[in-house]
Amino acid sequence: MVLLGKLEYRKKIFIYLSSIFIVFTILVLLFQYKREKDFKRDQIEISLNNIAELTYNYIERKGLDKEKDLSSLDSLYLYIPDDNIRVTVLDKLGKVLYDSEVKQVIKMENHLHRPEIQKAIKNGQGSNIRESTTTGFEYYYYAKNYSDLFIRTAAHYNLEVKNFLVVEKLFLFYLITLFLVTWLFISLITKNLSSALFKLKDFATRLSHGEEVTEKVDFPKGEFGEISKQIADIYDKLTLAKSKIEIEKNKLFSHLHALNEGIAFFTPDKKKILRNNHFIQYLNIISDETNISEEQIFIVKEFENINKFLEKHLGNEGVMKQHELPHMEEIVYKDKRAFNIHAIIFADRSFEIVIRDITQFERQKKIKEEITSNIAHELKTPIMIILGYLELLKENSIDKNVQTKYIANAYTQSERLSDLIQDISILHKMSEARDRFKFELLSLNELIYEVKDSLNLSLEDKGIKVNIRLAKPVFVKANKSLLISVFYNLFDNAIKYGGEGIEISLNNYLEDTNFYYFSFSNTGNSIDKNHFLRIFERFYRVDEDRSRPKGGTGLGLSIVKNAIQLHGGEITVGNLKEGGVEFLFTVSKS
Repeated sequence: MVLLGKLEYRKKIFIYLSSIFIVFTILVLLFQYKREKDFKRDQIEISLNNIAELTYNYIERKGLDKEKDLSSLDSLYLYIPDDNIRVTVLDKLGKVLYDSEVKQVIKMENHLHRPEIQKAIKNGQGSNIRESTTTGFEYYYYAKNYSDLFIRTAAHYNLEVKNFLVVEKLFLFYLITLFLVTWLFISLITKNLSSALFKLKDFATRLSHGEEVTEKVDFPKGEFGEISKQIADIYDKLTLAKSKIEIEKNKLFSHLHALNEGIAFFTPDKKKILRNNHFIQYLNIISDETNISEEQIFIVKEFENINKFLEKHLGNEGVMKQHELPHMEEIVYKDKRAFNIHAIIFADRSFEIVIRDITQFERQKKIKEEITSNIAHELKTPIMIILGYLELLKENSIDKNVQTKYIANAYTQSERLSDLIQDISILHKMSEARDRFKFELLSLNELIYEVKDSLNLSLEDKGIKVNIRLAKPVFVKANKSLLISVFYNLFDNAIKYGGEGIEISLNNYLEDTNFYYFSFSNTGNSIDKNHFLRIFERFYRVDEDRSRPKGGTGLGLSIVKNAIQLHGGEITVGNLKEGGVEFLFTVSKS
C-alpha cells in the first residue's frame, strides 16, 4: 500500500509539475513576444522622439520664425547619421511649415487629420505605419505635440525597419527545446521527489521553529500540504524582509536622483558604491572631460586638495568617532561657474563626496555686494551735502539771502535723496516681491498722455516737441505704477540729457498676437555705443560728471528694463543715424 501510495503520488506530482511548466512556458512565451515587440517599437520611437526634441530645441534656441522660413533646419539633419529620416513641422492648425523631403511645402495638404497627429493631440504623442499621400513611400510615423507646434518624424518603412520590428524566432525554438528537455527531466526527477517530499515536513517544521539542524536528517514521511504551508511561511517571511529592504532602497535612490547636488559614495579603496546623475554632470564640467567616470575623480587636478585629504585620513588606522568624522569643504571655480565640494569620511572608512553648483548663489552674492556698495555711495553724497548746508546754517552771522540759497540747495538734495530711496524701493520690489504687483487691463493711450502732461512744464521750459503716434487704442494687462515709471523715466531721461529744442517721438510701430512693439526716440545727444551694454545697469551713468548736477539717480533706465521684463518684454538702445537716441521695447498683451 505504501508503494502504491508513492506511485500515485508520483503521478500527481508529474501531472502537476508538467501542467505548471506548460502554463509557465506559454505565459513566458507570450510575455517575451510582446515585450520584445514593444521594445523594438520603443527603440524606434525613442530615436524619432530624440530627433523631434532636437528639432524643436533648435527652432526655439535659434529663434526661427515659425510663420516664414524654417529651411535652415536642413543644416541640422546633416549631423544625423541615418539618412532615412523624414522631419515635418506643422503649426497647431495642421499647416505644414517645413518638410525635410518636400521642398514646396506650400503645396502640401493640411495634415491635422493624419492619424499620428490626432494621437498626438489626444495623448501628446502618437505613431502610425502607413503610406504617405505626398511622397508615395511607406513610413513609420511619430508625432509629438508641443505648445506651439507639431513635430513629426518618420523612418522609411523599408525592409531594414520591417526586419528590425520582426520578433526573433530563436527564442521560441529555444523555449520549445528547453520545454522538451525539461519534461524528460521532470519524469526522472519525480521518481526521487516523492520520497523526499515525505521527509521534508519535519525538516521544514524544525526550521520554522528556529531549531539548528547540525546532524544528518533522515526526513520522515509527511503530507504535501503541510510541507507547502511551512515552505510558504518561510517564503512569506523572506519576501516581507526583502520588500522592506527594496522600499528603503527605492527611497534612497529617489532621494539621490531628486537632489540638485551631485553625490557619490565610495569604498575605502575608492571604488564606487553609488552615485546620482548630477555627480557625473558636474564632474564632466569641472574636468573638461565628456566621458569621465566617477572613479576618475581622483586624478582630476581640481580635486587635488580633496584627494590629499582622503589620502591622509584613509591611511590613518586610528578609530574614528561617530560625532567627530573627518570632513573637508572647498570651492572650485570653472568657466565662470562655482562649485562647492564637500567630502566626509565615515567610521568604516567609506566616504562621500558632494558637489553643489553654487554659481547662482555666488553671482547673487556679488551683485548684492555691488548694489549695497553703490547704494551707500549714492546715499552718502546728498546726505553729506545736506549736512554741510545745515552746518553752515547754524552760524547766525550768515546773510538772509545766503541762508535762503543754502536752504533751497539742501531741499534740492533732500528731493534727490527721496527720489533715490523711492527708485531703490521700486527695484527691490521688482526683484524680490514680483507677486505683489497687481495687474489689470489698462489703456496705454491714457497712461502715456498722463505721463506726458505731468512733464509739460519741463518740456516747455526746454522747448521740446513731443510726437506720440498710436495707431489705435492700445490695451494691455499690466501694473499701472510700473508702466508709469517706464514712460516717466524715458521722458525724464530725454529731457535731462537730450538737450534743448529737441523732438521726442513715441511710436507703436508694430503688434502681433502676443506683443506691442514701441520706439521711443529723441533727436538730441547721441550715446557712445560702448555704453550700450551697461546703460541699463543700476547706478551706471554715461557721463558721471554731468549726471548728478541734473538730478539723476542712476536708476531710471534700470527701472525701465526691469519693469518691461516683468511685463514679458525686452528693451534695447541705439543711436539714430541723424543724431539722437532710440529705445526699442516690447510689452506683452497679457
